[in-house]
Amino acid sequence: MNFKEEFEKLVATGKITRAQIEPLVQLATHGYCSHRSWGFGKVTAVDAVLGRVVIDFQSKKGHGMDLSFAASSLTAIPKDHILARKSADIAGLRQMAALHHIDLIRVVLQSHGGRATADQIQQVLVPDVIADDYKKWWEVAKREMKTNGHFLVPSKKTDVIVLQEAETTLQDRLLSDFRAAKGLKAKLTVTHELVKSAHDLSDKKAAAAEVLPVLNADIASHLRTQQPLALEAIFARDDLRHGTGAAAIEGEPTAKGVWSQNPRLNQLLEEIAAAKHRRALLSFQESSPIWFEAVIGIVNNVSAKLCHECVQVLAQGGHLERVRDALGRLISQHQASSELLLWIAKERSDTFADILGPEVFRAMITAMERDAFNEKKSNRLRDFILGDMELIGDLVGSADIDVIKDLTRALQLSPSFDDMDKRSLLARIVKAHPAVQSLISGEQHIKQDTALIVSWASLGRRKIEYEEMVKVQIPANSKDIAIARSYGDLRENHEYKAAKETQKVLMRRKSELEDQLGRARGTDFANPKTDVVGIATTVTVRDSAGLRETYTLLGAWDGDPDRGILSYLTPLAQALMGRAAGETVDFEMGDTKKRFHIESIVGATPA
Repeated sequence: MNFKEEFEKLVATGKITRAQIEPLVQLATHGYCSHRSWGFGKVTAVDAVLGRVVIDFQSKKGHGMDLSFAASSLTAIPKDHILARKSADIAGLRQMAALHHIDLIRVVLQSHGGRATADQIQQVLVPDVIADDYKKWWEVAKREMKTNGHFLVPSKKTDVIVLQEAETTLQDRLLSDFRAAKGLKAKLTVTHELVKSAHDLSDKKAAAAEVLPVLNADIASHLRTQQPLALEAIFARDDLRHGTGAAAIEGEPTAKGVWSQNPRLNQLLEEIAAAKHRRALLSFQESSPIWFEAVIGIVNNVSAKLCHECVQVLAQGGHLERVRDALGRLISQHQASSELLLWIAKERSDTFADILGPEVFRAMITAMERDAFNEKKSNRLRDFILGDMELIGDLVGSADIDVIKDLTRALQLSPSFDDMDKRSLLARIVKAHPAVQSLISGEQHIKQDTALIVSWASLGRRKIEYEEMVKVQIPANSKDIAIARSYGDLRENHEYKAAKETQKVLMRRKSELEDQLGRARGTDFANPKTDVVGIATTVTVRDSAGLRETYTLLGAWDGDPDRGILSYLTPLAQALMGRAAGETVDFEMGDTKKRFHIESIVGATPA
């Protein structure tokens, strides 16, 4: 059908205007369109006689429109457009994505007028064309584009990727960008691209011969005024030389020249890229005879990330013990910064196990209170403490109860947390040390209903167990930890890890015993009342089958079911207590249901 002739007839009858002929011809011949509200659509019918066009939109199938309205509200999409191809041949595009990355990117860019950002490309391809691991796919495609010559790939993700007809080699493009760069910082951006693409350069020696002298001149001019930038440029220059196989130029500036300017170490490190921190520290180590003192001197004045790099370099330089001592002093004297403590909290490695304890948490509270007067300080440490559910347990789990009580009071009085956050943190302390519950609840004395009624004999046994643990087992465990630590690398030290696990078990049991002994009330069970079942009574019951059982109810730690002796805290004892002879008791535990008739109650004494 000759659509143009048909539309000319409609112009003659006044149904459409002449200006609408071309848009309608494109709709009819292309077969695809887009609407600003309904999105992409496929033209399924164009009827010049009825003056209507029918389109399948994703949300409106078989939608009919007047030709005049369609001409003004729809934009025709050619058959080679990425949206049209997704509709007509999605399988072909998926195969192209798997085998020919560049061809697929070309289709997308041509569909966008030769220019599109990385985000625009992703939006049109994911998930219809590429459903899995787009990030990996994109990295491969980007590398291919950079070496293709028809694509201009910017360093910034938000800038547009350009498809150009004339081919430009990767080396020509990067060198052109280098020549156009204004200032050393801009030149470094291009240098990094040259380093990444060194293996794809067509003439590595020529590229190095042009770039290296320029970098050296700029580095020399920045040595006195901008040491951080100069140091990064030296690293980039050395990387480019390594990647291109170029030789060093006599008299060129080196990292030692930067450090000879005596810059403030922490300030310089904070101003360079985080990825270069370790390299900068190692170059400082090579250049300064007092590098240890200088580096250990800044760990309390840098970010948590930089603190990590400083400690790693110091440890690898053979100074691990001195680092431990320095960190321990900062913590014990409550001088550690919030960033240093944040690193320690995040790290929590066995390497520094001997300084990880309740004093770290106390130092954290002090640091946050100190930071409250400094508006520039962030709340990163506080947020981490609240977010890491295991932190407090790890720090206070092995501490003595008196230390925990003192720490609990400090937390309760601290202005660094609001009431809701304090309750959350205090609950974590209670989980590790139940004995502090009464302090947290504000109780001055243990309530009667929380006391434990125990026999003098069982109380004596518990006290002996506690003494054994405190005087023998815990000191022996501490020796085991010290011996295991002497074996070396704690990360692979299984003896050390086993000893630390034993320490956790011992400290948990110690806390339980302290809580129990604090609530225990010894008695000889003399002269019990026998009008109802109670502690120190023997009760005879008959079940619904007529079987008789006799139970003696004694103290919390006196239970011996094989001899018919029940702790008064057991579910059965609790069900019987307070009931008189002649009463019927229903008892349920799990899936077991029983009915007992109480026949007699007499006084009892412990065996």
